[in-house]
Amino acid sequence: MPQIKSAEKQARAAVGRRLRNKSVQSQAKTDVTKAEKLIFSGELEAAQKAVVAAVRSLDKAAEKGIIHANNASRRKSRLVRKLNEAQALSSAKAEAEEAAKSEEPAKEE
Repeated sequence: MPQIKSAEKQARAAVGRRLRNKSVQSQAKTDVTKAEKLIFSGELEAAQKAVVAAVRSLDKAAEKGIIHANNASRRKSRLVRKLNEAQALSSAKAEAEEAAKSEEPAKEE
């Protein structure tokens, strides 16, 4: 417990800052988690919107100094990379199915 008057005030102020910052940090984490769940479930259109929201949340947290700018950048990069990989995999599957359909001879009866 602080002994000096200014240290007591700083301790009180730190509690207020922590509570204010916690909601912003929690929102950013929630948005990232939602985006990842949508990516892994295969709902890519919804995931794309969720990724945009997550990037916005991370940018706001970094701008306010709640998380470091490099931390936000790293998280955004990982999230967008996951989305891009899922989209590439989805398009590759679609192309493979299309090729398989075109290779099958038409059955004539």
